[in-house]
Amino acid sequence: MTVPLMPKATAIWLLENTSLTFTQISEFCGLHILEIESLANGSMDSRMRGFDPISSSQLTLDEIHRCEMDPNSKLVMKSSQFIDQPKKLTKKYTPRVKRQDRPDAILWLLKYYPEIAEQDICILLGTTKIMIRSIKNRTYKEISNLKPRSPVALGLCTEVELDFVISKTSRQ
Repeated sequence: MTVPLMPKATAIWLLENTSLTFTQISEFCGLHILEIESLANGSMDSRMRGFDPISSSQLTLDEIHRCEMDPNSKLVMKSSQFIDQPKKLTKKYTPRVKRQDRPDAILWLLKYYPEIAEQDICILLGTTKIMIRSIKNRTYKEISNLKPRSPVALGLCTEVELDFVISKTSRQ
């Protein structure tokens, strides 16, 4: 089931701007109906602003009107360019402060995802194949000081980028 970006904020916007039922909103946003009711009552997340699913191309106005007319129908998410076609990875700059963390991230990737190609690791972390091979062959000068740490936790890449590389590897 595909849920919209920022489901609670989308639910708040739908509550404020449409006459959809709580059930329709909860099924579309992937939230429990009690969460939708508490959002409507204002007893939960009162500071959160609504997120417009129409401007973000997740829903169309026609789809909302169709579901407002028939309370038994379900909202259908518009296929999005973000979901269908993930962004291609490009080489990126790593700040000096985070460069010392790259070997730990490389070790983590080699330990938990050994099937990822060296080129993908190079692009993901902004490193070289020589460094990857030296860590893989255990010839890196400070291999004894390395601790496998997630590149996402270190701030070297985002979770989306890492998931994209992992899924790309599993498709091959």
